[in-house]
Amino acid sequence: MNEVRTRFAPSPTGYLHVGGIRTALFAWLVARQNNGQFVLRLEDTDKKREVKGSREHLVKSLEALGINNDEGPGKPGKYGPYLQSERLEIYKKYAEKLIQQGRAYADPYSPQQVQEFREQAQKDKRPFLYRNHRPDNPPAWGGNTPLRFKSDPKAYKWHDEVMGDLSTGPEVIDDFILIKSDGFPTYNFAHIIDDFEMKISHIIRGQEFIASVPNYLNLYEALDITPPIMATMPPILNQQGNKKLSKRDGAKDVLEYLDEGFLPEALQSFIATLGWNDGTEQEIFTSQELVEKFSLDRVGRGGAQFDDRRLKWINGSFIRTMPLDDLYKKVEDYWPPEAKNSVKNYKLEILSLVQERLKYFAEIPELTIFFFKDLPINPELISTHKQLKKFQALELKDLLTQVKSRLEKSDFSVGDISGRLNGLLQLTGEKPAVLFSLVRIATTQAPASPPLAETLSVLGKETSLKRIDQQLEHIRQ
Repeated sequence: MNEVRTRFAPSPTGYLHVGGIRTALFAWLVARQNNGQFVLRLEDTDKKREVKGSREHLVKSLEALGINNDEGPGKPGKYGPYLQSERLEIYKKYAEKLIQQGRAYADPYSPQQVQEFREQAQKDKRPFLYRNHRPDNPPAWGGNTPLRFKSDPKAYKWHDEVMGDLSTGPEVIDDFILIKSDGFPTYNFAHIIDDFEMKISHIIRGQEFIASVPNYLNLYEALDITPPIMATMPPILNQQGNKKLSKRDGAKDVLEYLDEGFLPEALQSFIATLGWNDGTEQEIFTSQELVEKFSLDRVGRGGAQFDDRRLKWINGSFIRTMPLDDLYKKVEDYWPPEAKNSVKNYKLEILSLVQERLKYFAEIPELTIFFFKDLPINPELISTHKQLKKFQALELKDLLTQVKSRLEKSDFSVGDISGRLNGLLQLTGEKPAVLFSLVRIATTQAPASPPLAETLSVLGKETSLKRIDQQLEHIRQ
């Protein structure tokens, strides 16, 4: 197979999680760097678990992250349809072929009978294998009868692009269901047919499928199909690294991250480096760099730890390199309501101050609110401050009065404010952590702010002095 064709084949049973996105991203990268095709196929055969709106959500999530498919729902290709529910006749054709070869049979047992077989195996302290109960004279297949594959147990060796050379014995091979009683195929059957029919060259998927590969190989042989290249992704672990990441660990819908102001390119870089690196110290990659440098043989075999702090650091790095005008356009919907009537130039000044500290756009209200409204005096900012809590009220009042006196004579340029406050440091002998913190608290009522002189300059002389007066009044009281 010369042409590289990869696929992402999720089930529309919920939102697209980080593990699924990584699988899609890696498949997309392999296709892009080989001038191949990336196919989106929806495995919608489990109708009981299907979630309304999930199909649209999956497509939207991929598009939002720039993982654009070449074929799939809404993008016709010569190997469609791309919904498994629309491919039932194709599966039926292959099922009939297996029946004619004596490699598939109608399952005559009820769920209750199968459960009895399982319980008996437990009593006998042996593994349950369905093939041990294979009927001698199965009924004709049709109606609501499941169809099972008649396996041929044998040992297998195969190569996985990530996990290396793998092997198993015949004891893991069993008869599995091909088509359920509702007429829909199982994943175990449908994906093999679809990948063959769609000429998929690489199967990239999660570790939960690796135990089933011997059964897949058995079915490939029965159908005389050469298996595609296989690559098994290691699991993504929670922040503690002690279990697989789940919703309970704070794993979010990928669109939630985007809504919070995480950039698609930052998410791409972060997710790509969950288990992969290019062998260098580089930690942040553009989309183009990922296409150029990605390779399956650099994907690690161990679990990759999800670190929310690292995601924020990567996103902040992308934010810091953005031209200010581009950033301004992207954060348009994230300003606090109080900024509604503020002019663009004022907001640009504020954005230039917080850009260095901004990790994601949803932080903007918290980081900028004091530029748009007077916040109430918060006594705890002083009473819990490591340095300021040691001072008496009269000492704080004296310091702040001296600050006011100096700033009243300032033109409120950044340089002039810095010069006057630094001069006051020399005059009073106080540390910057004391004097500057006191001024910052008085003028912002926030636990942190951008550089002090720049903040005061943007706030302006009138607002800054008014807030210092309010803090002085509070100290007096």
